[in-house]
Amino acid sequence: MCGITGYINTDSRCIPNTAVIREMLGAQKHRGPDDSGIMAFSLKNQKAQEYIHQQTQEINDPFEGILGFNRLSILDLSANGHQPMSSPDGNVLLMLNGEIYNAFDLKPALIADGCKFKSTTDTEVVLYLYLKYGFRGMVERLNGMFAIVVADLREGKLYITRDRFGIKPMYFYNKNGVLAFSSELKSFYALDQFNATVNTGLLDEYLIFKNNLNKTLINDVQRIAPGHYLTYSSGQGISFTQYFDVNHYERQSAKGADFEEALNKLHDVLEKSVQSQLMSDVKLGCQLSGGVDSSLVTWLAKDIKQDNLLESVSIVFDDKRFNEKPFIDKVANQLGIISHQFPLQSEFYQDSIRQATWHLEEPINHPNTIGIYLLAQKAKEYVTVLLSGEGADEVFGGYARFYAVMYPYANKKFFSGLKQSVNNPFKFLRQYTDPFTRANLGVATMTEQMALSLKPDFRYANATCQRKAVFDELTGSVFDKQVKYDMATYLPDLLTRQDKMSMAHSIENRVPFLDNRVVDHSFTIPTNYLIKRKAAESNNTEKYILKKMCGNVFGDEFAFRNKMGFGIPLREFLAKPAFNSYLREEILPGIEKRNLLNSNKIAAWINNLEQISVAELDALWVVTGLEIWMKQFIDR
Repeated sequence: MCGITGYINTDSRCIPNTAVIREMLGAQKHRGPDDSGIMAFSLKNQKAQEYIHQQTQEINDPFEGILGFNRLSILDLSANGHQPMSSPDGNVLLMLNGEIYNAFDLKPALIADGCKFKSTTDTEVVLYLYLKYGFRGMVERLNGMFAIVVADLREGKLYITRDRFGIKPMYFYNKNGVLAFSSELKSFYALDQFNATVNTGLLDEYLIFKNNLNKTLINDVQRIAPGHYLTYSSGQGISFTQYFDVNHYERQSAKGADFEEALNKLHDVLEKSVQSQLMSDVKLGCQLSGGVDSSLVTWLAKDIKQDNLLESVSIVFDDKRFNEKPFIDKVANQLGIISHQFPLQSEFYQDSIRQATWHLEEPINHPNTIGIYLLAQKAKEYVTVLLSGEGADEVFGGYARFYAVMYPYANKKFFSGLKQSVNNPFKFLRQYTDPFTRANLGVATMTEQMALSLKPDFRYANATCQRKAVFDELTGSVFDKQVKYDMATYLPDLLTRQDKMSMAHSIENRVPFLDNRVVDHSFTIPTNYLIKRKAAESNNTEKYILKKMCGNVFGDEFAFRNKMGFGIPLREFLAKPAFNSYLREEILPGIEKRNLLNSNKIAAWINNLEQISVAELDALWVVTGLEIWMKQFIDR
C-alpha cells in the first residue's frame, strides 16, 4: 500500500528541477513513509534517470515526464522493493499501489520463461507480466486491489489504471499543458498550472447521492473509472479503455441446487480469499465491527492462522443505541483473539473533522467516517495491515433496497413514499414504477423535495444523468441490476473512504469479499439463496447465505439480528455547545457567503437541532461536510 504521483508536460516544456515532484510526494507522505523514489523520463527520447528524493536537483536532459512514489513496505521490506521499478533494460518504468493476491501463483510461469527476479515483491511480478503480455494482458490477469502506472519508453506510451472495483484511488488532471496523476488529488496543488475551483454543475448529483460518479467537485480533476485504464502518447493525447465491465457477470441458472452445497462452496471460496490476503511481512489484524461480514472475515482469518497472534480493532460508543460492543466481545471471546476497542467521543469528533476532510479530499458525506479515521489511528499502535468486511453488502445483496427491488410493493420504502405523497400520490406511483427510480431509492440519501429546498435551481435530471446512463447498460434480473448498480455507483465511494481514512495513518486495508474469485462465485449463487421472501418470523433475510454461514459459527440470534450498520449519535454530537458554536460561527457564515445553498433553511435546522427530522439532520450533515471541504480545498 503506497502513494503514486507524477506528471508529464504535454506541450513540450521541460521539467526544470525535482522541487515540484518532491512537494507532490510530501502532500501524501502518509501513504508511504518507509521509502520514496523519483524518476524522470522521456517518451520521445526513450531516456530515464532516477533522482535522489531528498535533494532538489537540476534536470538538464530533455525529460518531459516525472514519476514519484511513496512506499509503505508490506512485502519484501528490503530496498529491492524500491519504486519506481525498472525493467532489466531500463525501458519500462512501473509503479504499483496495492496488493496483487495471485502474483505468486503467476510467478513460476514467468521464471520458467527466463525472468530473473531480484525481489519477493508482487510489483516485480506485475512488471514481468507487462513485459510478457502488454498492458491489457497484464491488467486482466491481476486479482487484487491496485493502481498502476507504466511508462513504456519503447512504445512512447504512458498507462494509468485502477482495479476493477475501485478499491484503490487514482486521480488525474489534464489541462494547461500538463497531465498529472496521483493517489491523492492534494498533490496537484504543487503544480503551477493547477487552480482549484468548485464544479457547481455537480452539486445536484452530490446533494442526492453524497458523491459524484468518477468525477470530483473540483473542476478538471477526475478519477480513473474502476476497470478502466488511461493511455497517453505524444501527439495523440489521452484515450480510455475499459478492461472490465460489471456486465461480465451473468447469474448462472442453478435449478435444484442444494443450499448446503452452495454454502460449502461459498465457504471454500471465502477461505481461499482470506488466506491469500493474510500474505504480509508485517503485523496484520482484523477490523471487527461485530456485524456479519467482519465477523466472518475474522473467524476465517483466525481459523487459517491457528495461532494466538491475531488481533482485532473496533470502535465502540457509550450510547447503547449505536454500540455493538456485546457482539464484538462475543466474536473476540469465542475465537480467543486480542480485541482492542476505542470509544468515539464528541470531542474527538469535532477536533478531527477538519483533518479527516483533508485526508478524504471530499466532503465527509458519511458521518461515521470519523470513526474509521479514529480506528486506523489507534490500530497503527498494533498492526500495519487490516482485513475488513467491506463490499459484502453490495455483492451479496445485504441492504434493504435489494429486497425492495425484488418485492417492490411489499416493502417499507413503498408505503412510506406513498404516505409522504398524499398530496400527489399519482406522481409518486408514476415515478415508483420506473426501474431506475426504484434502483435509486435506497442509494439516494436525499429526496428531490429536500434538495429543492436547499438549492432552488436543483434539477433531478442533472443529478441522475450519469447514473441513468450506467443503469441503462446493465443486464440481468432486477436483483442483478441492483447489485451491479451498487457495485458501479455506490461501492467505489465507500472504498475510497476506507482507503483514505486508513492510509491517513499508514494502514493498509484489505477487502476479502472483493477478491475476484469471490465476486465471480457470488454470481453462481441462486438469487433465492441471497434474498428470502420475508415471513412473520423472519424480517432480516438479505444476503441470506452469508447470515446462515455466520449463524453456523456464532448463532442465528447473532447473525439474523436487525442490521445496525455503523451509526453514530450525530444529533447529540452536533448539539454539543462547542460543535454548535462551530456550526453557527464558521459553517453558516461560509454557506451564506457562497450563496450556493439556502442558508435560511440551514440556519433554521441549526437553531432547532433537537426537533428536526432524521432526513433534515442528514441533510444538515451533508451541507456541513460540504462547507468544511470548501474551506480547505477551494478557499486555500
